[in-house]
Amino acid sequence: MSAKNETGHWRDVLLTALTPMIWGSTYIVTTQLLPPDRPFTAALLRVLPAGLLLLWMGGWRPRGEEWGRLLILSALNIGAFQALLFVAAYRLPGGLAAVVGACQPLLVMALAWRLDSRRPAALALWASLIGVAGMAALLLSPGSRWDGLGMLAAFGGAVSMACGTYLTRRWQLPAPVTALTGWQLTLGGLMLLPLAMAIDPPLPSLGWTQVAGYAYLALFGALLAYLLWFRGIARLSPVAVSSLGLLSPLTAVVLGWALLGQALSAQSLLGMAVVLASVLAVQWSGAAPARSGRG
Repeated sequence: MSAKNETGHWRDVLLTALTPMIWGSTYIVTTQLLPPDRPFTAALLRVLPAGLLLLWMGGWRPRGEEWGRLLILSALNIGAFQALLFVAAYRLPGGLAAVVGACQPLLVMALAWRLDSRRPAALALWASLIGVAGMAALLLSPGSRWDGLGMLAAFGGAVSMACGTYLTRRWQLPAPVTALTGWQLTLGGLMLLPLAMAIDPPLPSLGWTQVAGYAYLALFGALLAYLLWFRGIARLSPVAVSSLGLLSPLTAVVLGWALLGQALSAQSLLGMAVVLASVLAVQWSGAAPARSGRG
């Protein structure tokens, strides 16, 4: 890998890393600004307006078998993932849900090994395992409550996102990233619409603060974040992209400390350092094959 290409690789890593960092702010926005007990409505208003705006800007339309693949990706990356994510969030402590979600890089490695016969790099495998341990040290407490349905939802969400990330890279639909993101957000939002209407209570009258919260989730948490995420999937390995997802709960912890005065113990700081080291090791591992082929 030339110096120019290596610089480009790390620029792609940094831009993609902005997505989970933005997602890490979702907890504070949701709990501090939005009406309570409306998880599917929040997910719907997060993704559907952003998707429709991107479709209005883009001109690509799927054809033939592309429709089937696009529906599968929309369900995995948006619809099913968002629904399972909120079920887990309501039934489990946030730390436990995040630790289960930290297995996503391992799931992507398993998919690549099973379907593409690509054995995972030893460094990436061990770094991902250590990342799960670091997440546990950062977020788990002795009194964490284990709810069976919540655990299934958290694991299902991790599987959904891992499969979506892997298949998005494998299929590589011939669409600009703007259109690809717009279609997935729109179709995924339409999948969430029946859940929001059937399960959540109607929205109350919204003040400017709540409108600003929903606007932030749509414009930053969905439109910008997913544009960067799908751009990253097109340029980085699925394992590298999935490992960056560990930055989301880490960002939530930092924001909770900075904005809400939540305490950080020595164990939490150690866990944070381990998670960061794990993410960097996976990114380095992803760059290593190209680097070793340098002439």
